[in-house]
Amino acid sequence: MALNSTIYKVELQISDMDRHYYATHALTLARHPSETEERLMVRLLAFALYADERLEFGKGISDEDEPALWRKAYTDEIELWVEVGQPDETRIRKACGRSRQVVVISYGGNAAEIWWNKVGAALSRNRNLTVLDIPAATVARLVTLLQRGMRLQCLIQDGQLQVMNDTEAVAVDPVKRMVATEMAS
Repeated sequence: MALNSTIYKVELQISDMDRHYYATHALTLARHPSETEERLMVRLLAFALYADERLEFGKGISDEDEPALWRKAYTDEIELWVEVGQPDETRIRKACGRSRQVVVISYGGNAAEIWWNKVGAALSRNRNLTVLDIPAATVARLVTLLQRGMRLQCLIQDGQLQVMNDTEAVAVDPVKRMVATEMAS
């Protein structure tokens, strides 16, 4: 018998001082049976970092042709492709060819470090690629905020985030492993 996805409802209030973006998003996240709570929270964090009225969750884990998140132009051109985890180098290169801007948000502590040491040099040729890493301890703290129904606030300033619910706050300071040298306008 096939397992069903677990559904999470999130009211996410974003105050992004860096981009001057202020909005509240009502999100529905489906957690695939093979997806961890850590990956789900990093996907939500990625949404907060790159929030936009056209940003949407892709099929991700269940579809090789879609990322964790993406933003398309009205012409259906892919403006932003966001991967979460430690994707294959070939997948990242393909995404860089298909999208104006690609972001990989890795997590997982030592596993993320090993992955970066393996692919980092080869990926440096992709001028439209940004790679961020979320420390394992931070991801563990984010998971403590996880509930089937969440109301979260996210404050972003100087590249740092504060993710808060009514009782807790988690500081997130992504490590910049690589920053795109060619940014989409």
